[in-house]
Amino acid sequence: MAKNLEISLLFDFYGDMLTEKQQNMIQYYYNEDLSLAEIAENEGITRQGVRDSIKRAETQLVEMEERLEFARRFNEIRAGVERIRHAAHDIKEYNSRIGYSNEIDEKASLILEVSRRLSEI
Repeated sequence: MAKNLEISLLFDFYGDMLTEKQQNMIQYYYNEDLSLAEIAENEGITRQGVRDSIKRAETQLVEMEERLEFARRFNEIRAGVERIRHAAHDIKEYNSRIGYSNEIDEKASLILEVSRRLSEI
């Protein structure tokens, strides 16, 4: 995963555990795509101060993920739901080609609906 995407994802999971200043720095740098110089000017601090704050926040986000693994588990669940959805679609298609069963079609439709709702969460 690219570093920017990784930090943005970790920020979504653990951002509230950072200080307000760190949250702002990560928000400006990763989500608003401001440069270190722009952030420094807006915040009235040095470019090095901005960089240090961002680096500390990045380290904390990565350490929280190493301990808690919420983002990893979320990604695994999301990928699993997608595999379930594809399998249910394949079952419906196979059912229609090989000898139709209304019960199989209904169960596969239920699986598709539940997996669709789960992927929207």
